Amino acid sequence: NCSTVLKTLHFITRPLSDEEGNFSLAYIITIHKELEMFVRLLRAIYMPQNIYCIHVDEKSPNDYKAAVQNIVNCFENVFISSKRENVVYAGFSRLQADINCMRDLVHSKTQWNYVINLCGQDYPIKTNKDIIRYIKSKWNGKNMTPGIVQPPHMRHRTQISYREHVHSGVSYVYPTKNIKAKPPHNLTIYFGSAYYILTKEFVEFTLTDARAKDLLEWSRDTYSPDEHYWVTLNRLNG
Repeated sequence: NCSTVLKTLHFITRPLSDEEGNFSLAYIITIHKELEMFVRLLRAIYMPQNIYCIHVDEKSPNDYKAAVQNIVNCFENVFISSKRENVVYAGFSRLQADINCMRDLVHSKTQWNYVINLCGQDYPIKTNKDIIRYIKSKWNGKNMTPGIVQPPHMRHRTQISYREHVHSGVSYVYPTKNIKAKPPHNLTIYFGSAYYILTKEFVEFTLTDARAKDLLEWSRDTYSPDEHYWVTLNRLNG
């Protein structure tokens, strides 16, 4: 019952200020368990001027998927990604889940400014206005995807080939004996966080630029590619 959800959980139904109303954020939330935690997270970050793409792990139970769909149906600006992945921790599927949502977001009617990715176990300690003001103060027009040149003890992640295993509810990434080719376009691999705040322009670039596409393809058999993909692209000149 959507009216009960909105009223009981006190979802915010109008922008709390002109500043917030004129600066829309997009969120990507990847979830696979703990429905109540997801609802608490959505309630905490929800604003009617923002837009939210929810990626539900394809391996999740059907009743969980149905419950998430019921919640999402209560909001015009919240939707489930059009393509779902069997997400494996540290696998390419985790990166692909974000990209699936990005493709949906860039085609949405909402004119958002930045995208933020979260997992179902995250929770904000800042308000929507705090986040916007922080972005505007130091990062206007820039991405937040910090990182460093890939350290030696992390190089195994991209020097040998990895595979995802999904069977009977068990999933993991395992190394093979195959040595990978060098990164495309002579790119220097950087290493950082899988979590980011990215401009819409950068997202559009990653979905269309040949270097980004080639790096994505090269990253398919790397370990935890979401920890090098965004930060490496962000270091490209221009």
